[in-house]
Amino acid sequence: MVLGDTIRAITGRAASAPPVHGAGPKSEPRAVERQITSAPHGHVLTNIGVWSRDGKRIVYDVRSTPAGDVFDGTRIEEVDVETGEVRLLYESKNGAACGVVTTSPVDERCVFIHGPERPTRDWQYGPAHRQGVMVERGRPGVAVNLDARDLAPPFTPGALRGGSHVHTFSGDGRCVSFTYNDAILEHVAAPTAHLADADIDQRNIGVSFLQHPVAVSRDHPRNHDGVAFSVLVTRTTARPRPGSDEIAKACEEGWVGANGYLKPDGTRQARAIAFRGDVLTDSGQSITEAFIADLPEDLTIPGDGPLQGTTSRRPLPPKGTVQRRLTRTQSRRFPGLQGVRHWMRSSPDGSRIAMLMKDDGGVVQIWTISPNGGEPQQVTRNPWSIASAFSWSPDGRWIAYVADNSVFVTHVATGRATRLLPRSSDAVAPRPEACVFSPDGRYIAYVRHVSPFNQIFVAVPA
Repeated sequence: MVLGDTIRAITGRAASAPPVHGAGPKSEPRAVERQITSAPHGHVLTNIGVWSRDGKRIVYDVRSTPAGDVFDGTRIEEVDVETGEVRLLYESKNGAACGVVTTSPVDERCVFIHGPERPTRDWQYGPAHRQGVMVERGRPGVAVNLDARDLAPPFTPGALRGGSHVHTFSGDGRCVSFTYNDAILEHVAAPTAHLADADIDQRNIGVSFLQHPVAVSRDHPRNHDGVAFSVLVTRTTARPRPGSDEIAKACEEGWVGANGYLKPDGTRQARAIAFRGDVLTDSGQSITEAFIADLPEDLTIPGDGPLQGTTSRRPLPPKGTVQRRLTRTQSRRFPGLQGVRHWMRSSPDGSRIAMLMKDDGGVVQIWTISPNGGEPQQVTRNPWSIASAFSWSPDGRWIAYVADNSVFVTHVATGRATRLLPRSSDAVAPRPEACVFSPDGRYIAYVRHVSPFNQIFVAVPA
């Protein structure tokens, strides 16, 4: 139903106010808002991939805290946007939690984080102790392991030695990206003099190739097989050199384009991932810059080291993987990527990659850059900072986000911003974790904390 009463309660204005141009603080809403869930428990959306491919259903998890920062959910559910019908897709058991679900753009699969079953004192939920699992909508409750795990040397190529997190399908549905932490190295605080070539556990980006299952030995109680061949595709270093392109952390990644991007010579890079990397400036200040990893067609061929790593080194990227820095913002008034936690997001055609940085006035805006490099281009010019993760419309013309306690869209080519909904009070403002266009462009999904629980809403642009 249309939430005219809810909007009146939040803003004192009707949902049917006439549309007007502009994004100023006095502009009237240009969308109808609908509350989709109402169950008395938490509802948490991932920052991308929350819609079924037909745009009729939204997937979510049931973590209890508004930000989902306590990983205590035990169910993955979907809700029909038109009818409100809720369907259980998966329920964890044996003391495990699950959450952060995303969907495939080409079929009925979804993938999410699964914590350890029967957790023990030395193996509880944490960055290096989680995994990805997949469920098909037609087979609810039947989960398969995405990534294999092998914790006992000699390690297995294609298996991970740690935990994967925030899994996202590529445009063709053949690969899944994730962030990674290494269980073998998680207790190594820093390289020592006699282990100068040893790694420490640092966050990296990985990819699972779904056409290549991996089986491992059972010589560790936490080992398991997986339906995909998993590798790391980024490189980090424990001691980045000031002023260099070396990074201490790789995170918040996004696939570039539904089918990659065009290089300057007109050839197509079929798979690439944009991500945030932490570098040191010339003066030793840590800032976050935009990076990209161009991926080879075959992810199973080792490069300059073993894909599976060693007891002192983390897994190394496949042959042909190229890691490049896209932004160099050290000289800006506010250097580095800034603002709320957000993920690098590419336009559907792969020509532009969006991120958040501050303008010269200190306001966080959306900027884009070509995957081929160049200077960042400012997209939004709002008086308020962007306050959420964001997403592109399926036609690549608009970006949706939260600002000034409301949902906005900005036309990328012109920078024209439109406030879609009335400004809310702080208590019930759209949350920062997600603001996601549906695959057909009809809806934008987000969450409000309607005390005491998060509930899922959609905006239907007028």
